Amino acid sequence: MNYWLIKSEPNAYSIEDLKRDSSSIWDGVRNYQARNFLQQMQVGDLAFFYHSNTKPPGIMGLAKIIENNQIDPSQFDVNSPYFDPKATPNSPRWYTVKVEFVEQFSAIISLDSLKQTFNSEEFGVVKRGNRLSVMPVSSSVAERILRLK
Repeated sequence: MNYWLIKSEPNAYSIEDLKRDSSSIWDGVRNYQARNFLQQMQVGDLAFFYHSNTKPPGIMGLAKIIENNQIDPSQFDVNSPYFDPKATPNSPRWYTVKVEFVEQFSAIISLDSLKQTFNSEEFGVVKRGNRLSVMPVSSSVAERILRLK
């Protein structure tokens, strides 16, 4: 099993939304490196759900990958902010996964707390200027995060 970090702004889609919905596709990722990480995810992998662009930002809980290598349908929707005019059903450009709610932590693991616990070489989310919305998390870092909750 691998571990990942997935970011979402809580006003766009929050851990509470995922809990309510039980599962959801992780659509709208429009960064090639993040897309490539999404394509590496396997069914059964766990993802730390991170709220970004909020005060304080941080890890809110866990999700599990329940479907992988799904074509992101938002790339074809002309009314979607994630529409990509270069993508076609015969030649999609964006892929995603379906995630399932696992757990909402009793308290946020704030970015400040993560910065006190990890250096930027260990955990990319604490690296200054890192805006990547999907990233891998090593098993050793994941185990330490789970002890923080």
